[in-house]
Amino acid sequence: MRIASCDYFVVGSGIAGLMSALYLAPHGRVLLVTKKKLDDCNTNRAQGGIACVMEPGDSFEQHVRDTLIAGAGLCNEAVVRQIVSDGPARIADLERLGVCFNPRTDGTPGYDLGREGGHSQRRILHAGDITGQRVEAVLVEQVRSNSNIRVSEDSMVIDLITSHFLKLPGENRCFGAYVLDTVSGEIYAVRSPHTILATGGAGKVYLYTCNPDIATGDGIALAWRAGAKIANMEFIQFHPTCLYHPQAKRFLISEAVRGEGAELVDPDGRPFMKKYDERGALAPRDVVARAIDSEMKRTGAPYCCLDIRHKGKTFLKERFPNIYDTCLKFGIDMATDLIPIVPSAHYCCGGIQATVAGETSLPGLSAVGETACTGLHGANRLASNSLLEALVAAYGNAERIVGDKSPLPDHLNIPDWQYGTAVAQDEYVLIAHNWQEVRSCMWDYVGIVRTNKRLARARNRIANLRKEIREYYFDYLVTPDTLELRNIALVGELIIKSAMRRHESRGLHYTLDYPETRRIPHDTVLVRGSHF
Repeated sequence: MRIASCDYFVVGSGIAGLMSALYLAPHGRVLLVTKKKLDDCNTNRAQGGIACVMEPGDSFEQHVRDTLIAGAGLCNEAVVRQIVSDGPARIADLERLGVCFNPRTDGTPGYDLGREGGHSQRRILHAGDITGQRVEAVLVEQVRSNSNIRVSEDSMVIDLITSHFLKLPGENRCFGAYVLDTVSGEIYAVRSPHTILATGGAGKVYLYTCNPDIATGDGIALAWRAGAKIANMEFIQFHPTCLYHPQAKRFLISEAVRGEGAELVDPDGRPFMKKYDERGALAPRDVVARAIDSEMKRTGAPYCCLDIRHKGKTFLKERFPNIYDTCLKFGIDMATDLIPIVPSAHYCCGGIQATVAGETSLPGLSAVGETACTGLHGANRLASNSLLEALVAAYGNAERIVGDKSPLPDHLNIPDWQYGTAVAQDEYVLIAHNWQEVRSCMWDYVGIVRTNKRLARARNRIANLRKEIREYYFDYLVTPDTLELRNIALVGELIIKSAMRRHESRGLHYTLDYPETRRIPHDTVLVRGSHF
């Protein structure tokens, strides 16, 4: 079996992974693996932008306050302050690499800052309405041109390699991973003193999501199986405004559209948000998603709508060129038509428990970006804070681990991948069926509104599915589909068990059985081997 050695092993190619690689490259050899192509990630689809205090009328205190309010009492305030205050320096790093944000339209110095739900000020740096795509393109170019970064696309991590797995004495520590080359079918090992998981989110655990197909919670599943702590998985953010059209797969209508004055209305054009929150359409996402869900259930309508017709075609085409053109392709003119929308799974506020500097409970393993739970988002993410967190955490993690000179054990022996009696798959119906069943179960029973009965049903069904999937995994040679199915079923179970532990409604976790919010907030931390 081939073994690839490196100083820093980065898994994932969104903003967290690419910036991690770039920050680490001056200090050693970096191997970056990603399971599709470099730009196939959530970052590439981020429309809104990056929240950061950039103007005199704004302040760190206001940004901190907005984040804490959105987080429903569960944010770690020290973490929030660090990420918010470090933001401008990290934005400067992006600009030095070549990222350009929209300047003011009147020609005066400064940025054209947007505003989104939950923000008290305009502080969203954006590049048109395809900010993530613009950022990703610059970072991909920088990574490809860096001689100290080796990129391996179409590569999927199967499992992490730890000292407990290798039966070494002492505390458990991560030493790399087994990786599947999804093109050739080769399984090889990566040996490294530092493994950085930047694998993004888990939207594909749900039937309806605006996430790309790669968002199968891989990093969270890998970390759990290796023994790392996982926190707050019950807090799944549902983006309230995904375009409702049979041919529009996972296309988001950015939060920024509401920030520019769009109203939420029923299919007949009647506004309804003020019934649910005095902030109306600019309420945080959890409030808006529940309101839309409630209206759809109340009226029986399959969708609600956004109404921004009053802004006119000229403004809309200039401010939202990509959204305007995409809607037009589906026969919807934002300037004259209501925009049909539905909520969809969007962002995982929980994840691998980690510090702002990426440190997890498993030495040798770091987690940055959406796959990590740092305490920034609490029970609900404030819009456009995610890319900011990824930037700050990538920098902080690099600073921390370049000073960690912990060597690999002498003569570290990584055994060959064990195929056992596994044979090539002869039919894929079980994978396809269980993939659909996991996601349908999560959508029906662990969605925007939950109950004890729904969660119990989901727990029992997912447990049975995981047993079937486990048997299939050991009977047949691993494939990307098998690995992703294994991961979404595990992550689904973690979400269910976390939700069952929270006997209150807070932020993104809303349950009819416990509608009140407890006075003293607490995190939900899961440890492998503990009893649920």
